[in-house]
Amino acid sequence: MIVLASASPRRQELLRAAGVPFEAVPAEIDESLRPGESPEQHALRLAIEKAERVAASRPGEARPIVAADTIVVIDGAVLGKPESPEQAAEMLRRLSGRTHAVLTGLCVVDPPSGRRLAGVVSTGVRFAPLSEEEIREYVDSGEPMDKAGAYAIQGLASRFVEGIEGCYFNVVGLPIPTLYRMLKQLGSPANSVPRCR
Repeated sequence: MIVLASASPRRQELLRAAGVPFEAVPAEIDESLRPGESPEQHALRLAIEKAERVAASRPGEARPIVAADTIVVIDGAVLGKPESPEQAAEMLRRLSGRTHAVLTGLCVVDPPSGRRLAGVVSTGVRFAPLSEEEIREYVDSGEPMDKAGAYAIQGLASRFVEGIEGCYFNVVGLPIPTLYRMLKQLGSPANSVPRCR
């Protein structure tokens, strides 16, 4: 059993699919990009802050605490969750016909020992060229509105993805193989971590 410092249904679905029992405990933090902060630093900092926030709120917790933050990056710019349909459409225009990076900051804290492992996983995603009609129809579906970069690779936007380089699960929001290795390194019992198939 782990504690997932997230309310993300996508991360919860990935853990269920991997057979990992968990308790979800959302972590409320300020996710604003700091001046001079690189996308990698930003994703990593947010994951660490989420894990530490949940750890501090649960004194005596014995289970590993897992936190992640996923961002989409193109031309060095971070594309967060769109605040309007118009902003979602503009993000999709930027991604159209190009390759972008999906970065997930991942942090695992072992409260009893105080040990912490953290890192950033990057996956390249190549989009097909999108027509204005395709963009409009996708935005009208509502799917982009709570997703970093205004798309869900596991949803309707799967039709736009021509290829990926790296971990697919990372694009969904939780790099399962990396999490597996981190939990093993911290000495978590085998029945509480994802099984590689």
